[in-house]
Amino acid sequence: MGSYLYRLYRGFQGEILAVPGRVIALIFVTLLFLLPHIIPHPLVLKIFSLAALFAIFAASWDFLSGFTGQLNLGHALFFGVSAYSAALLNVHLGVPPWATIPIGAIAGVIAGLLVGIPALRLRGFYLALVTLAFPIILIGVIFVFPDITGGELGLFGVDRLSGSRVLDYYIILLVATASILVMWKLTDGRSKIVRTGVILHAIREDEITARASGINTVRYKLMVFSISGFFAGVAGGLYAHYIRIAGPSILELFFSFQPIIWTIFGGIVTIYGAVAGVFILYPLVELVRLHPVGEIYRIVLMVLILIVVLLFMPQGITRWVRDHIEEICPRCKLINIRTRRYCRACRAPLRAEK
Repeated sequence: MGSYLYRLYRGFQGEILAVPGRVIALIFVTLLFLLPHIIPHPLVLKIFSLAALFAIFAASWDFLSGFTGQLNLGHALFFGVSAYSAALLNVHLGVPPWATIPIGAIAGVIAGLLVGIPALRLRGFYLALVTLAFPIILIGVIFVFPDITGGELGLFGVDRLSGSRVLDYYIILLVATASILVMWKLTDGRSKIVRTGVILHAIREDEITARASGINTVRYKLMVFSISGFFAGVAGGLYAHYIRIAGPSILELFFSFQPIIWTIFGGIVTIYGAVAGVFILYPLVELVRLHPVGEIYRIVLMVLILIVVLLFMPQGITRWVRDHIEEICPRCKLINIRTRRYCRACRAPLRAEK
């Protein structure tokens, strides 16, 4: 038992504590779990609860569009299908939240497959236009059946996740942490256990070459659409039960652009960049809304911040920070803190001597 704990500690020390970016992530997640004890204000809990579920939403877009290059401008479809599925089952049939959220996530998978099938023959701008059309179609369906879907006003009276705002916060945070870790692991090109990351990178860089190399690109593209739809669906189901309403606003064009803005701001093709983008931009914009004129200028502020970041940090804020605190060993490709002169594993010089 002692030797097992020692190996676990050595692995934690080598994989987490020795990598500056992961240390920052660990500290950040720890602070999030301590937040209700540090700042127990209901508004703060609400903002960070929504930020956590939007982080799943943004990371699922990065998983699909960032890692495979399948540009999806209608990502709100997966979120909205799940939110409405969970709300309809709960309001009309009385299904509890612990069942409606997984069912909503499955509905997100089905929506992902429906979008993914035409995506097999489309690329780039044409694919973007097709994905953009799906949420608009769903809004039309919602308006046609107002007695069932609530029409323009939305579907009210959805059950809460739990009886406490603090417990709601922890449920969302735990689901978000697990979901983001799964997506990060599936896209990790250095993983020795899960090899999908390398394949997704190959499809994004050159799909024809990947197919010629023996990769079943059709299967992997459908898989990516399904997984992305699943996690966006998880976020949608949580959202419906947390806000207690499912309305057509979650299918609007701007809502589909939100995960794109968050991901580009934080750093595309990273997963953690999308999460950082949400947790920086969303609370900031929501706090600005508290000002009497904040509702008018909040979008302007977000756009100005995005422009500044893209001018000085074109690859996103997390990549900029990572490049300034980490150094990759040219020999063994291990990540080291930038202040080191020699690699912590193979002792190779990290930078050329002047």
